[in-house]
Parts: sequence; C-alpha cells; structure tokens
Amino acid sequence: MKKKLLSVLLAGVMVISLAACGGGGGDSSGGDSNSNSSGSDTSAESDEGGSSEGGHKLTVWTWDPAFNIPAIKEAAEVYKAEVDSEFELEVIETLSDDCETKLQTCAESGDFGTMADIILMQDNSFQKFVSFYPEAFTDLTDSGIDFSQFAEGKLSYSTVDGKNYGVPFDNGAVVSCYRTDILEEAGYTIDDITDIDWDKFIEIGKVVKEKTGKYMLSGQANSQDIIMMMLQSAGASLFNEDGTPNLVGNDPLNECIDIYQKMVKEGIFYEVNEWDEYVSSITNELCAGTINGNWVTATIMGMEDTSGKWAITNMPKLVETSGATNYSNNGGSSWYVTTNCKNKELAFDFLGKTFAGSVDLYANILPVTGAIGTWGPAAESDAYQEPQEFWSNEPIFLKIVEYAEKTPTCNNSPYFSDVRDVVSTAIQDIMAGGEPEEILEKAQADAEFYYQ
Repeated sequence: MKKKLLSVLLAGVMVISLAACGGGGGDSSGGDSNSNSSGSDTSAESDEGGSSEGGHKLTVWTWDPAFNIPAIKEAAEVYKAEVDSEFELEVIETLSDDCETKLQTCAESGDFGTMADIILMQDNSFQKFVSFYPEAFTDLTDSGIDFSQFAEGKLSYSTVDGKNYGVPFDNGAVVSCYRTDILEEAGYTIDDITDIDWDKFIEIGKVVKEKTGKYMLSGQANSQDIIMMMLQSAGASLFNEDGTPNLVGNDPLNECIDIYQKMVKEGIFYEVNEWDEYVSSITNELCAGTINGNWVTATIMGMEDTSGKWAITNMPKLVETSGATNYSNNGGSSWYVTTNCKNKELAFDFLGKTFAGSVDLYANILPVTGAIGTWGPAAESDAYQEPQEFWSNEPIFLKIVEYAEKTPTCNNSPYFSDVRDVVSTAIQDIMAGGEPEEILEKAQADAEFYYQ
C-alpha cells in the first residue's frame, strides 16, 4: 500500500524537487540541481548505469558539474594518490531527480543490477526512500567509518533506526548574511545582531526599515523554510518521535508562526512566491540580509560590487521554547553505497578515507566549489581559516563548520517535504485571516493522509 502511494507521491516530488534540500530552485551549491552541463575529464565518465565489477573500480551517480562532480573527482584523485594507485572512479552525471527515479524503478522491479555503487541523495529525500526501499541501501554502521566526527545535526538525516546509511557531504548549516553598510546606516553592527533572539531581531528590523527602507529578510510564502529553520534551531520539528505529524498543540510551531506573522506585519519580512523572486530580493538590494543554508553565500558572492560589505553570523533563537539555540540546518546531501555494489569494502574504504577522512580533500575542493563539509577535522585546514575579503575579511568557512557542530537534532520523517508543504499552505491561510487552531487541525488531517 505504502509503496504504491510513494509511486504517486514521487511523481510530484520529482517535478518540484526540493532546492537545497529545503529551498527553492537550486541545489546545495546554490546552483541548479538538475544542470545538464557536462563535467571535466578527470575521472572516467559514462552515459551508462550499473555497478562496477569489483577490483579497483567504483561507479557513482551524482549531479552538478560545478559542485558535486568536481568534489567526487577530487576525492578519487586523493584516494588514488594516497591509498590505491590503481583506483578508478567512473562518474555518471545523473540529475538529482533522475537518481531518485532510477532508484525507484529498480526497487519496484526488484532488480538493482543497473544501480551505481555509490549515489548522492539530497538529505530530505533519503529517509522517504530508505523507508520504502531499505533493500536498496547498504548499512554503513560497521563499515569502519568514524561517524562521530560528523556534525550530529547533519548525520541525523542519513541515520535510520540507529543505523548509519550515508556519509555526509556538503554542509547545510544556517547562516545569517547581512549588509554591514545597511546595518551601519541604521546604527547597528554585526555584533548587535549576533546571539540574539527573535524579539530583539524584530526590534532591530523595525529600526532598519524605518531608517533605510529595507526589509530585513525575504522568503517564499509557499515554501516555509524559515519556519523549518526556526524549529530545528530548538531541536523541535513537525513530527513526533515515531515520525508521525505533530501540528496541533505543537507549542514551538505556534511560536514560530507567531514570529513569522509579526515580521510580516511589521514590514520587515518580504514574502515572495517564487525562488527567482527570493534571489532578486537579495541581489536587487531590497533586503538588508537573508537567513538560509550557507549555500546561499554563492548567490551573494555573485554581487561582486558589494564585496567587503557583507558579514555572516548565527540566526536568532526562539524566545519561549526550551532548548532554543542560534543554530540550524537547511540543505545538503550525502553519499550512499547501494546494495548492488560488488566491492563494498572498496566503497567503504574510499568514502572513509576521503569524505570521512581527508583534510586535504576538503581543503582542495573549497576554493573550487565552495563545498563546506560537516566533517569536523576539516576545520583544521588552513583553507577553512583564511579570512575572506568579500565577507569583511572574516574566516566564514571556519564559522560555518562551528555552526554545524552546534546545530540540534530533531525528529524527522520520510514525509518531511510533504508535511512541510501542508504547513506552508496552512500558514498562508493563517496569514489570510483564518483561525489558526482550525487551520492547523485541518493541516494535521491533511498530513496524516500520507501515513495511511
């Protein structure tokens, strides 16, 4: 019953694939997750699927020639130079949507023979797939990989029933990015907006709007990432411990909705409908800043004429909810070994000595792709500690790694994106003047549909 339901649900999910695992129109690098551009020739590439035949070779499905593909190719070069001179990695450029579609097709047919050894999956997609098709993924718990070195909040996306299935890759730690010149015009510095709560943020935002005419933030009204980030910052979520929806009587959710309403009412949060509008609100200087996964920095750095006028800090924390912090996550992906892999020991060793074991790898890919990992020792690299001229000469990469390590874990569900969309609709109804309690009761019923 559930597998049939998944087939129907994925038709929609594939079309509106989650940006940055929680955003709008891009992947965690800030680019198009379905880019068709071809990659470089560093590793063997093929248009065909299928696992390698063992020996010294592995195959991988991944996407984005500006982000994920260069990263996995560099991992292959590191492994070849330091571990196995005969190692070969065949990179099969596969769109994010196609990775999921192919996996589903294989699982439904019961034939995993065409799957690659390793596949990249967006974090918020994985739990749905492992829930319905656990036979497609290899349990990595006893692989020899030290998962304790990864940020706990990130690791939770690839951990199911206490088992580790994925090796975390890019960092989705949330950052608050602000124009320091706009803050200064309103009489503030970046320190004034660091380690604060949402009440203080709204107070500052009102002054900024009055003195500069700028909104503080913007976001998609129909895709409530800001609410999701607020919830995780306190270790709260839309779900109970068993993964079922928890919308009615969810005090942290109610507090988040109240904060959102206040920001819109006070004119400090600019609501948009599409991802492109969100990006434009930043690049057209409509807003003093943005709060999102750190991949948003790539978009901001495209505004070359504003170099030196930006700074990052942590996000505001909830006021009434216990366990509130200034840290959260939004986005990212992880590497998974499929059950079709014919040389699992090689796959374990490759991932364990690169993405879970090489400071040099993360140092090498940082200037090329901007990919920031959640593997703690990576912060030891000089590359992570370099001051960045664009960001007021602050070592932002080191900050982002530290933010990731402080991010709380929260209850998750295979239906994260589905329930998030239900909540986004409910919030729009509340903003239109509906009765919150009645609307959330309806949202609870709508969310429970996915569990039937």
